Amino acid sequence: MRLHDLKPAPGSKKEPKRKGRGESSGQGKTAGRGHKGQKSRSGGGVGVGFEGGQMPLQRRLPKRGFTNLFKKTYSLVNLADLEPFAAHSVIDAEVLVASGIIRKVDQPIKLLANGLLTKPLTVKAQAASKQALAKMAELGGQVEILTL
Repeated sequence: MRLHDLKPAPGSKKEPKRKGRGESSGQGKTAGRGHKGQKSRSGGGVGVGFEGGQMPLQRRLPKRGFTNLFKKTYSLVNLADLEPFAAHSVIDAEVLVASGIIRKVDQPIKLLANGLLTKPLTVKAQAASKQALAKMAELGGQVEILTL
């Protein structure tokens, strides 16, 4: 086999229909657009969501709520999630991502008091609930609040 012997598979190469190139082509005169009307004209046709002059659905439905631009989203960590760690260990974002408790390092962490923790730990987080701080102090652990 040589380069000049190579040919595409039969039926894989198809010539495009040349519209508007004479009556005998089968696509002449109106070129498959029918007679007159908006859809036959150059650039014709209606936009997405146009309902023939009727008030479109996206304008009929009411708008609700708003997006708070100042909202802070935290990766939430419960005390029960920290139970597998060894006593007196230091837990920060990298450790939590490595253990699969949170997904992103760049998102701030908030410690919550849900669940039971039985050993003292040092947790580095950007925020913590009052109950979580109280439980950690009771166990002899500590929470270091990092700045955002």
